Amino acid sequence: MTENEFKSGFVSIIGRPNVGKSTFMNKVLGQKIAIMSDKPQTTRNKIQGVHTTETSQMIFIDTPGIHKPKHQLGEHMMKVARNTLRETEAILFLINVSEEIGRGDEYIIEMLRNTSTPIILVLNKIDLVHPDKLIQQIEVYKDKLPFSDIVPISALQGNNVDKLLEVLETYLPEGPMYYPEDRITDHPEHFIVSELIREKALHLTSQEIPHAIGVEVERMKENDQGVVHVQATIYVERDSQKGMVIGKQGKMLKEIGQLARMDIQNLLGSQVYLELWVKVQKDWRNKSQFIRSLGYRDEEY
Repeated sequence: MTENEFKSGFVSIIGRPNVGKSTFMNKVLGQKIAIMSDKPQTTRNKIQGVHTTETSQMIFIDTPGIHKPKHQLGEHMMKVARNTLRETEAILFLINVSEEIGRGDEYIIEMLRNTSTPIILVLNKIDLVHPDKLIQQIEVYKDKLPFSDIVPISALQGNNVDKLLEVLETYLPEGPMYYPEDRITDHPEHFIVSELIREKALHLTSQEIPHAIGVEVERMKENDQGVVHVQATIYVERDSQKGMVIGKQGKMLKEIGQLARMDIQNLLGSQVYLELWVKVQKDWRNKSQFIRSLGYRDEEY
């Protein structure tokens, strides 16, 4: 293969909350860089994942789930999602095929209606539905928008994901390798570590705490024995939330730390000593400077 036959480009992943965008990207990359939760609006920042083969390099942009903003952080998330549509060679519109089309899907379809970028409809969670239901959903969406391609997958099980990547490669132009072939994301390790901690906090407090958790990694340093010492702070908006995150006799915080440490060790390939604190930063989701301090980039805010 000559150099000018190599293909490369950017692919945005869009969909309403909880359709499996982060699950899909983590499956493609073979490593967790986007956090997963059963709570909506989990992805807050535009996370770039890099998938490189001998013939192409795809840079995936995992956008926040589309929702009506209720605060500055929410407005930032929607701005990121809209801007992403103008930056890429292809758009993956993910839907949860086990659910009926909803207002969130209709809103996204309206956003996509005037774009000239190729749109691939990805029907995710096919492992949850009968084939007849899948066919029915395809017909419903085909009537809404002229999609360039339609591909059913199960991001969780990995079914048909390779086929989707083959389809995607046909939309990429000839181009350079933007990132080294062993790179899987353009985010610094500090940011990924903070996201892994936030994922565990969201998962373990899902019934008690609204979406008001932010995480800042304040220190990450490897000692002479190869152990990485991570110090991080979990921020909440109210004193009552702080108590819930810490738990009785610190039990909840300890569990968050244990689960997060395992993922961080897998990411870094080293032993990890994790220290966590919990602090209250009242109404932090409406404070631009504080939002940026948590790793949400100025150019995206």
